[in-house]
Amino acid sequence: MKRLVACLIMLTFSFVPEASLTHGDEGMYLFNDLPVELLKKRHEFDADQAWADHLRLSSVRFNSGGSGSFISSNGLVLTNHHVASDTLHKLSTPERNLIDDGFLARRFDEELKAPDLELNQLVSIENVTDRVNRGVESTASPEEAAKQRRGVIAKIEEESLEETGLRSDVVTLFGGAQYHLYRYKKYTDVRLVWAPETAAAFFGGDADNFEYPRYNLDATIMRVYEDGEPAKLDHYLKWNLKPLEEGELVFVSGNPGRTQRIFTVDALKYLRDDRIPYILDFLRRKEILMQQFGLRGTEEQRRARDELFGIQNARKAYTGMLGGLQNPETFVTKAQQENSILQSLEGSEQGRELIAAWGRVREAQVEKRKLLGQSVSFRSSLFQIAMDLVLIAAEDQKPTEDRLSGFTDAARDSLLRSLLSTAPIYEDLEQVKLADEISMWVEKRGADDDLVMKVLDGKSPRQLAASLVTQTGLLPVENRQKVLDGGQKAISESVDPMIRLAVLLEDEYRRLRAANEEVAETERQAYALVTKGTNQVRGTGGYPDATFTLRLAFGVVSGYEEDGKEIEPTTNFAGAYEHSASHQGQDDFDLPQSWMDAQEKVDLSTQLNFVCTADIIGGNSGSPVVDRNGDLVGLIFDGNIQSLTSDYLYTDQQARAVSVSGVGIIEALRSVYSADDLADQIGR
Repeated sequence: MKRLVACLIMLTFSFVPEASLTHGDEGMYLFNDLPVELLKKRHEFDADQAWADHLRLSSVRFNSGGSGSFISSNGLVLTNHHVASDTLHKLSTPERNLIDDGFLARRFDEELKAPDLELNQLVSIENVTDRVNRGVESTASPEEAAKQRRGVIAKIEEESLEETGLRSDVVTLFGGAQYHLYRYKKYTDVRLVWAPETAAAFFGGDADNFEYPRYNLDATIMRVYEDGEPAKLDHYLKWNLKPLEEGELVFVSGNPGRTQRIFTVDALKYLRDDRIPYILDFLRRKEILMQQFGLRGTEEQRRARDELFGIQNARKAYTGMLGGLQNPETFVTKAQQENSILQSLEGSEQGRELIAAWGRVREAQVEKRKLLGQSVSFRSSLFQIAMDLVLIAAEDQKPTEDRLSGFTDAARDSLLRSLLSTAPIYEDLEQVKLADEISMWVEKRGADDDLVMKVLDGKSPRQLAASLVTQTGLLPVENRQKVLDGGQKAISESVDPMIRLAVLLEDEYRRLRAANEEVAETERQAYALVTKGTNQVRGTGGYPDATFTLRLAFGVVSGYEEDGKEIEPTTNFAGAYEHSASHQGQDDFDLPQSWMDAQEKVDLSTQLNFVCTADIIGGNSGSPVVDRNGDLVGLIFDGNIQSLTSDYLYTDQQARAVSVSGVGIIEALRSVYSADDLADQIGR
């Protein structure tokens, strides 16, 4: 469920050529194609290669979804509390609730190892567009083209892995017009050093989420290790200990999720009328499910808390996105831009050929509507483990270039890290989640469907889920390893009910996956031509869709006007205490006891949060905010409610990125948490 919510929240909307369509400080730029001239012209800033390389190598990506940065020579990593919450949840027990109580390791040997976390440091980028395109026949059908493209990408990734030993991912950019090979150094020994209480990190709760002013300490510090020792880093961010001022230029280096600002009017209508309403219904259902499970008791509430937070966060975000799409002005603006491009292309034969791409996108939306909601990927940890084992056994029989994406040799380590994770799986929660997934699937397909009847085998969804979870042997990691080692023979001979269910659903899983990939390939080819047509009319340059890969955004610290009031760009610790006092009786506004005890020691004038005009979306959570010198000044943790339309239409009139101030983190470490030793390591 956590992975699904992370994917959902990152499903947003990017490519608009900078030359004529960008507005204000719009842009999520590639590190191998930075807007050097624009920064020089607009902000008198020279983004030289050394500055960019240092920032790139100081930035990291979390495989759990989110961003972070190296902040010391001995391996410290800064990210958001809500990015780290997956790890905090997995490390918690009934006796040690890290989510509620926070954590501080005062010695190296007290740092807690994350069970399955992987951090990626982007080492290099290589344009492999020509090779990918040569691997796909121009006359191939969408189905065959998808297979050929998947094959050549897998081969490139495999060769790169063998040559360098680095994680190697081919990334699709500009709707399929370009393909870049990203190589990452992986850190897999990651340990928790410090986390504040959730009451401080998510102060204000759901009521304040996506709002501003904010008073949150949404920060966590981890450490990467190599060979059992704290990693020795050459690239890490120094720390600016001065508060920010309005109008100051700042940069954000992070991994924004999936955007599609290139989307046509027809594609946006599909999102508005079909996909986002479907997602919201799904999220509301899951929110109620998790809330009801949590009402069973204190321990059940702890077990459900992390998923519930992710669901509620996604639900509020998607509500804002849908609101933006339901505003007629959004489509007026988009339609005007699209019509202008189409009219300009009508003047030539080549232009008229490019115009056909918009029609192919329109046709693809029809197919996507048919496939919406069709799935056999039940969102339960145990079922996902079973399906992964079944697919691995089958895919391992093929050359890597013929395998499904995610099951290639290059992807192997990351796949096994998840499959063999020692993170706790709670049987009672698994039963509830799996029963609801099966029930929802029965509702969609109909109880008289042949496959549904085979799966249920005379049981209700609740009865089936109970028997599957209580009778499976996949809870112990060593049992998963035995099945993995046994390959196809172990799968064929297994009597484990969860594996038998995955085997029963494998053909349908593959059919639906192939159907979705075929539609995706049709869209990929069409958007490559849409990009070409747009560039032909508007000029080249700009930035591609976000792909959960490293990007640079920039902006200025700036307040805004809301409901006739001027919203100041910064908040401080005094405001946090005042905000808490003015909401007495509301649990989400109760500061933790550590803050109340330290109130007289805290410098209340210290900056706590600030907003800027940098262009961010989901996935940027945990991104470092740096100044002109490349020194850390803040930590992205949210956007305001007005920024939620940035998925498909950027504006800096009111939309703002919200950050924890760097000086606020240091003040909290020293004055609230008495973590002077940790604070002394930062930036050194």
